[in-house]
Amino acid sequence: MLIYLLFLAFFCRIERSIFWFSTLYISFFSYIVMLSLPSTSSSISRKKYDVFLSFRGEDTRNNFTDHLYDALSRSGILTFRDDPKLEAGEEIAPELLKAIQQSWCSVIVFSETYAFSSWCLEELAEIVKQHNNDGHKVFPIFYHVDPSDLRKQKEKVKEAFARHEERYKEDCEKIQRWRNALIQVAAIKGWHLNNRHESEFIREIVKKISVKLYRTYPVTRSDLVGFCERLEDLYLKINIGENDVRVIGICGMGGIGKTTLARVAYTQMSHHFESKSFLADIREVSDKCGLVSLQKQLLSEIFHDECFKFFNIHEGNDIISRTLSHKKVLSHKKVFVVLDDVDNIQHIKCLVGRHDWFGSGSRIIVTTRNKHLLRCCQVDYVYMPTTLNPKDALQLFNSKAFHSDTTPKDDFIELSDQIVNYADGLPLALEVLGSFLRGRDATQWRSAIERLKRDSNKEILDKLQISFDGLEETEKNIFLDIACFLNGEKKDFVIKVLDGCKFFPDIGIDVLIKKSLIKVDEHKDLRMHNLLQDMGRKIVKEKCVDEPGKRCRLWEEMDVHHVLTKNTATKMIEGIIIDNKSPCLS
Repeated sequence: MLIYLLFLAFFCRIERSIFWFSTLYISFFSYIVMLSLPSTSSSISRKKYDVFLSFRGEDTRNNFTDHLYDALSRSGILTFRDDPKLEAGEEIAPELLKAIQQSWCSVIVFSETYAFSSWCLEELAEIVKQHNNDGHKVFPIFYHVDPSDLRKQKEKVKEAFARHEERYKEDCEKIQRWRNALIQVAAIKGWHLNNRHESEFIREIVKKISVKLYRTYPVTRSDLVGFCERLEDLYLKINIGENDVRVIGICGMGGIGKTTLARVAYTQMSHHFESKSFLADIREVSDKCGLVSLQKQLLSEIFHDECFKFFNIHEGNDIISRTLSHKKVLSHKKVFVVLDDVDNIQHIKCLVGRHDWFGSGSRIIVTTRNKHLLRCCQVDYVYMPTTLNPKDALQLFNSKAFHSDTTPKDDFIELSDQIVNYADGLPLALEVLGSFLRGRDATQWRSAIERLKRDSNKEILDKLQISFDGLEETEKNIFLDIACFLNGEKKDFVIKVLDGCKFFPDIGIDVLIKKSLIKVDEHKDLRMHNLLQDMGRKIVKEKCVDEPGKRCRLWEEMDVHHVLTKNTATKMIEGIIIDNKSPCLS
């Protein structure tokens, strides 16, 4: 391992005067780079209905089941229940059997006379068939009945089957199918009313079904590798089973997958809400078209049949708050809203305002690179996705670089590992580089890797630089000093060094942390993602591509050697790092 002598020559900027100070410090010099993930939506395969309600109409249609259906619907759970008009016939309607097949689960309300209905028993048999063959979920509710009576088929259940056997004398197979179905479902752990208040009982049922439902949504996109665990963590914070109004922030560096997570959550969960709106690329759209356009989009997506006319954000803010709050329209609307790529507190204030604008159970997701912004808006929960682990990173890269179900062979295995190491777990980089290398031969891969060591991918760097461009000048200087010299150093040491430059590092470093540009690890070392470091170094190099002596910071041995031997140093140079074994010092 090479040991380098770090020579920092910082200038304190007081008008045009220059103050030099230097320090010796042992440091490790490293080369690596950056990455991130483009916003993509996912195609989620799901059933037409979430819940099929099986019940005896004359027992519970106008009381318990009606209240349960209403509670499920208000929670955004798509629930099928039969039309009372269908019960006129003796044979079960085909649409009911089809509805069972099109539902994720069945909730069966066992009441006192449930077993007397041949229709109910035929439904039950189909439910069990779907459960055994296709994994259809079954949730029994024992409404003033003892499950042991159902399993052992005694008392009223015995009487019911006696009638069925009399009616269907020549179809013993049907009767046995019904008996088996009843025994199997009655053995499943379910909910017992047990003299509880029905409203409390129903709330518990809806909450548990909601949690089980959204946890089982499949992620089918191959390029969402590594996102399943992330989604589960995010869904625990969203928790659509709760009836509060909740704002959840997704915060992280560019390319970490914030928009992808929000898009998948929106696609999977928005059907549970009465209205929905996904406002994409808010930072860019507000810069180009203004916040008014976003306010109008939000209103039009939530209220499809209404037209809203206003010409400034203050009018828009007033209309949104009145429409949602004063008119009591949205206060009864359960909505799902995503604000994607927010970088200004006004974006949140002018679009979603306060919690009391929205109906019970509403969810608002905000994606941003700025954690401080979320704190200022007092969001309820913050989720910070991490980079992918090496296994998931390799799988994501391979899904982009090779044809589906293709395992890389020969040289490509080692080359893939090099690219994954370069990407350092950042989804954007893995996707961009995988797509770029797809279909190319090993020679072209090697050439691309060598080029990456010298010049990082422009598409990736441009995405990452958005965060840098939004910094104040002092924070930009701190970022560049860390990128060029101080990545991996102790936080306290970095603060001492930067304090000598009058950079106010305590607040400056906090700003960089809040904007997901650096982090402090468990050892109190400052860490910057390799690709962010690459981006910072590229910014410095581009100040003067041909003459290193006119750049503000020098860290590459070749550039330092050039400046010292050619005597091209200028007062632009603020810091230098050199190897103590380098020819530069000989």
